[in-house]
Amino acid sequence: MNTKLLLAGSSILLGLAGSIALFAPQEVLAALLVPVKQPLSLVIQLMGAFYCSFALTNWIAKDSTIGGIYARPTSLGNFAHFTVGALALAKYQIADGASPLLLVVLSVYAIFAILFGWLVFVHSGTASKQ
Repeated sequence: MNTKLLLAGSSILLGLAGSIALFAPQEVLAALLVPVKQPLSLVIQLMGAFYCSFALTNWIAKDSTIGGIYARPTSLGNFAHFTVGALALAKYQIADGASPLLLVVLSVYAIFAILFGWLVFVHSGTASKQ
């Protein structure tokens, strides 16, 4: 697997989501059909700051050897984020009905959770000689 592509892809995705949440929190709340209240827009902006910082971490780490014991904090952090996010989105989808937008987000989170899980638990981080 090309780990550089995985980290760059997650970096771009998180960077876009973070930028939208950081600079348009009211629009994010409106798209989710949540009443726009002051503390909620601040929480969305803080989430956007988290996504942007995680995107920056992934972008900087993309050229490093990653997998297995190599760059384990980066790969494990991504695995935890995408796995817990996918589980939370799945729970919401089951409890409150399927939303097409959140179903797409759930699918993306599940794919990244599987890929980072493979990177953490299977991939050694070094090129194998065959």
